[in-house]
Amino acid sequence: MLSVIKVGTSSVTTKEGSVDANSIKKVADEIAKAEQNGHKVVVVTSGAVTAGIAVLGMKDRPTDIDTLQALSSIGQHRLMSVYAENLGNCGLHAGQVLLTPLDFAIRSQYLHAKKTIERLLELSVIPIINENDAIADDELRFGDNDRLAALVANLLSADMLLLLTDTEGLFDADPRLVANATLIDEVHASDENIDKVATGPVTSVGSGGMASKLSAARIAAFSGIPTVIAASKKQDVIPDAIDGKKVGTKILPNERTLTARQLWIAFAMKSKGKLIVDDGAKEALLNKDASLLTIGVSQAIGDFESEDAVEVCSLEGKLFAKGISRHEGKHADKWIKKHSKDLPDGYSSIVIHRDDLVILR
Repeated sequence: MLSVIKVGTSSVTTKEGSVDANSIKKVADEIAKAEQNGHKVVVVTSGAVTAGIAVLGMKDRPTDIDTLQALSSIGQHRLMSVYAENLGNCGLHAGQVLLTPLDFAIRSQYLHAKKTIERLLELSVIPIINENDAIADDELRFGDNDRLAALVANLLSADMLLLLTDTEGLFDADPRLVANATLIDEVHASDENIDKVATGPVTSVGSGGMASKLSAARIAAFSGIPTVIAASKKQDVIPDAIDGKKVGTKILPNERTLTARQLWIAFAMKSKGKLIVDDGAKEALLNKDASLLTIGVSQAIGDFESEDAVEVCSLEGKLFAKGISRHEGKHADKWIKKHSKDLPDGYSSIVIHRDDLVILR
């Protein structure tokens, strides 16, 4: 069984912001237990920027991107050295993998990243993955490591995604505000009711929160991958979650899954624009396995190019699909709402071919 485990910033750093060696030792010990039971583990870790802040003795977290990237370069190797030392004490080797969104958005890079991580696993090395914050373009970022972990789980066709945090899981109300809030043991990713109880960041050092974890779980769900959200401090949380024992909140995957290419289009490619389609086009896309035609597009938003990914929304503005456009947004006046016979020479009536379209409902 292959599991992708995301460890949040609050789980690997102290209150002062330095790398928490004891917490990482716990993670390493539990990974070793899982490995001894024949399982494979990939770790997605946060904490590099926070560790860099502690090294320089800063009292407040900077907000400018240049400083944050510099801090990441300072903290990343310190974070990695603690992982390597503690995994080494368990007889395991660690391999650092730093990724950017382009490693997922460019198909050749996507496949190369997959091969590299799979080879590390074949060599019995624990891949330790983080976003390459030191060089990542501010316009092209994962946003948080929950999303990165979900994309890695999809990339590797993992059997489980485990999101470790400083709370027990997903509650039916905010436990910080409601004393008798109840932990949700199990829920389907498609259940929209859980959106109402997903809150924002719990700590000042992390970039995610329960809403971010729920979003990540839904990305994994399209691959048929279950997600467990659980407390990192719970004893044996990693081997117990992998063995299927009841820990935290388990989010069940969708019955309908996507192919590897569909997953790449849906979640790895950055959307560069938006297409608003009429009710007829929406019906054809949802229920008739059709391509999106020029006549069905009511509005094109954004300066996207041909071969860019775009979101597809209803007249009410609700996102229901995503795909690769064959037309440019800046020339939308030449093709929008037009039948094939009215299009200029060289323009196809197909805006998004069915093979390049992913339904997200």
